[in-house]
Amino acid sequence: MAETPALLTGEDGLRRCFWGTSSAEYRAYHDEEWGRPVRGETRLFERITLEAFQSGLAWITILRKRENFRAAFHGFDPEKVAAFGEADVDRLLGDPGIVRNRAKINAAVRNARAVLEVRDSVEGGLDALIWSFAPEKPARAPRRAADVPATTPASTALAKELKRRGFAFVGPTTAYAAMQACGLVNDHFQGCLARDASGRGSAAKK
Repeated sequence: MAETPALLTGEDGLRRCFWGTSSAEYRAYHDEEWGRPVRGETRLFERITLEAFQSGLAWITILRKRENFRAAFHGFDPEKVAAFGEADVDRLLGDPGIVRNRAKINAAVRNARAVLEVRDSVEGGLDALIWSFAPEKPARAPRRAADVPATTPASTALAKELKRRGFAFVGPTTAYAAMQACGLVNDHFQGCLARDASGRGSAAKK
């Protein structure tokens, strides 16, 4: 069986990672977000939460529901989500605009409370904690799908630390997906239009 090409040329004539060409939502996410540095407590909490909800599902499902998630979780303000009770969980379970999974909803609430504990116990809060696991030196650009791992020692260590601090639904695979999404690593393939634009750099904090 032939290996999936790492890069595909879109209708606009530009070369992208193969997964970034299949829909308008994927194209925008690939070009403008994935692999670019994400900083700030609220934005990082959102990404961790959405990666957890994605577990077992296609990412396109989450992309198409993201604005609904933002509304349902009050903009991913950790203080507001941490205050959710059973009535809020029931409300979310009845919301067709999000992924209705009790375990994942409960994990989001638990993680919001963990974010607040990290805020009080780690200088720089969640931002500093997450970014402390970024590799010191960027890895070489992957050339084919097999070059992109599902987990790394860093993602395993990050998952372990997050769990130690009370987070749920953050195994090594989910942690690595978050590292990719938040720009701790740059897994755009060599030759991808977004490769150079996605290098680590400053990002606006919230």
